[in-house]
Amino acid sequence: MTAKPMRVLSVIPPMTQLNTPYPSTAYLTGFLRSRGVAAVQEDLALALVLRLFSHDGLLAIRERIAALPMPQRTPPVQAFDRDFDRYLATIDPAVAFLQGRDPSIGHRIGGRNFLPEGPRFAPLDAYIDPDGGDPLAWAFGALGVQDRARHFATLYLNDVADVLRDAVDSRFEFVRYAESLAQSQASFDPLAKALAAPLNLVDRTLRELTLAAVARHAPRLVLVSAPFPGNVYGAFRIAQAIKLHDPSIVTVLGGGFVNTELRELAEPRVFDYFDYVTLDDGERPLLALLEHLRGERPQERLVRSFVRTAAGVRYVDAAEPDIAFADVGTPTWDGLPLDRYLSILDMLNPMHRLWSDGRWNKLTVAHGCYWKKCSFCDVSLDYISRYDAVAATTLVDRIETVIAETGQTGFHFVDEAAPPKALKALAAELQKRKRAISWWGNIRFEKSFTPELCAQLADSGCIAVSGGLEVASDRLLKLMQKGVSVEQVARVTHAFTDAGILVHAYLMYGFPTQTVQDTVDALEYVRQLFAANCIQSGFFHRFACTVHSPVGQHPDRYGITLKPLPPVSFARNDVGFVDPTGVDHSALGVALNKALYNYMHGLGLDQDVRSWFAGRVPRTQVPRHFIARAID
Repeated sequence: MTAKPMRVLSVIPPMTQLNTPYPSTAYLTGFLRSRGVAAVQEDLALALVLRLFSHDGLLAIRERIAALPMPQRTPPVQAFDRDFDRYLATIDPAVAFLQGRDPSIGHRIGGRNFLPEGPRFAPLDAYIDPDGGDPLAWAFGALGVQDRARHFATLYLNDVADVLRDAVDSRFEFVRYAESLAQSQASFDPLAKALAAPLNLVDRTLRELTLAAVARHAPRLVLVSAPFPGNVYGAFRIAQAIKLHDPSIVTVLGGGFVNTELRELAEPRVFDYFDYVTLDDGERPLLALLEHLRGERPQERLVRSFVRTAAGVRYVDAAEPDIAFADVGTPTWDGLPLDRYLSILDMLNPMHRLWSDGRWNKLTVAHGCYWKKCSFCDVSLDYISRYDAVAATTLVDRIETVIAETGQTGFHFVDEAAPPKALKALAAELQKRKRAISWWGNIRFEKSFTPELCAQLADSGCIAVSGGLEVASDRLLKLMQKGVSVEQVARVTHAFTDAGILVHAYLMYGFPTQTVQDTVDALEYVRQLFAANCIQSGFFHRFACTVHSPVGQHPDRYGITLKPLPPVSFARNDVGFVDPTGVDHSALGVALNKALYNYMHGLGLDQDVRSWFAGRVPRTQVPRHFIARAID
């Protein structure tokens, strides 16, 4: 008798991007199918949003509001309740518009007389036309109906999300859902307590969607990928629902969060939900696990897997080599509802919108990082340290396969830093095949990106790049081992802009030994880069010391002292430290983000950078025309 096939279901837990599928299930499903495994996938994150943000979902939210005492009804909740009939009438058309299924309703949405407007619309009042004209004409012009409507529909959706958070689940976010329950949590207790609590509307909806997916596919093995702390609570709720429904279904937890934070997992209660927890790239561990479940391999020969035994949690690793990047196959989006993702526009910046607007096929040019030296980065982990490239012909073959399947020619290369040589070869192969695509991705601002190469990349379809400027200080860039200088960044970003390619800069503050003077000077460099149109977008994030980075492993080299960590049985990543400079980086961060928000909208570029800070700060020591001279 032929054995029943091992059907594998991969799921995306809430919450991830709304505009495009997170690629982990597409990678795994494509790989497993290439090895003859019956593999399917579901995006439960998208399904949850579409269920909650619907006519029936709003009725359920209203029912919850009716049970709230008046003192607990926040102003957004009260405004929603007052305008409920309008919300109920507009939620489905607004979602359909954001999905691209009903573009004609954009004319009504853009007129601002169709959607009810809650607190999220208040910032629009800041845009005032002194001549009494359209205050948003600078962003949308006279004919930008679809973009204007998409922005208003996004604000509307955010208003409803605020109501859901205030009235139903205080942890709800479109991206960072219940993040604090998992991020660097040494103990499993907070997550265990949340999972033991009665189900709220969000939990019940996720459970229904999970069981419906299980009923559709009848899997024997369910893979749950948690790329971020904001996916972990949802991942455990999914596994909880499956185990209560049918304990014989094998559940596996993997993904970026696991690979980064659960490397010292010792908490047995995790295995009440998941039978296995795997580390790093999933292909080899999954092949070993499938062999084990078929009785072809003993448990002692699993690869990079945590299991629970009578003695507690055990890590098993047969140390078999990973699947080469050239052999992992092409990801597939088969089974995902590509016409149901929402293109949202939450910031009026042409570069920043790429992360949330449009459906991008996500691919990697190479595995790992070819540089792998930055001292703030987790360079000791596999996803960065193991660099493995493929031929440009193979990459373009994958691109063409994905286009044939999805009908979409937009690609986001999600590498840590795509190598210049590989991008040059990719561009040449695309040009050789006369294959027209649009693509963007992450790079290092290194001198290899000459004006000639930037022009070639643009001709091949490159529309944008993002890269790390980090702390814009040559002293600190050297300490970070970033391998670039501010002057070099200016020339490279200018070359990209000249080629018609948008540029986003990742920025950092609070790095060890960073002084107030360093911070003020960094903001002046950033101001000049925006003013010279070298960069069009950016994001400041606070430096976090991790146990896997050179700073965390050798703090003495960076002049800091690490704070002791508590005993860890669950997650371990961020570690506190004492910086002898004693700078209040939190206060400075408010000013940096305020300035950057204005710069991205073309505002305040002529102001002295000191004007953004609440307290007294020193005058910048950066020459006023430093960036202009570097370009010239």
